[in-house]
Amino acid sequence: MADIQETINGLIQELRRGTIIISVLSQLSEPHYGYSLVTILQEKGVNIDPGTLYPLLRRLEKQELLESTWDTNETRPRKYYSLSPTGKEVYLQLCKEWKSLSDGLESLIKGDDGNGAG
Repeated sequence: MADIQETINGLIQELRRGTIIISVLSQLSEPHYGYSLVTILQEKGVNIDPGTLYPLLRRLEKQELLESTWDTNETRPRKYYSLSPTGKEVYLQLCKEWKSLSDGLESLIKGDDGNGAG
């Protein structure tokens, strides 16, 4: 039998996977490069490992949800990402779905008596 903390950690990781995409999309109405995005998300309480973020940015760009441009004005070129028009539409739909799920879960967690644990 797995250690309970190991089980909890695995379940938390599953929960986070579903929220990372919407978290990233939420910050890209303005262009950001990868490290700046990691910093902004951390400041807002969403920790994301760069090893997770960079492949996600490439995947979202491949799905045409993000657009990228290179800034070569500084000594180190940086790739900036921002939402594409399709990405903006997808982000809005994800927000609606998130709100619906969140409201439903909140109701389930509170339970019939409003005291939690269903």
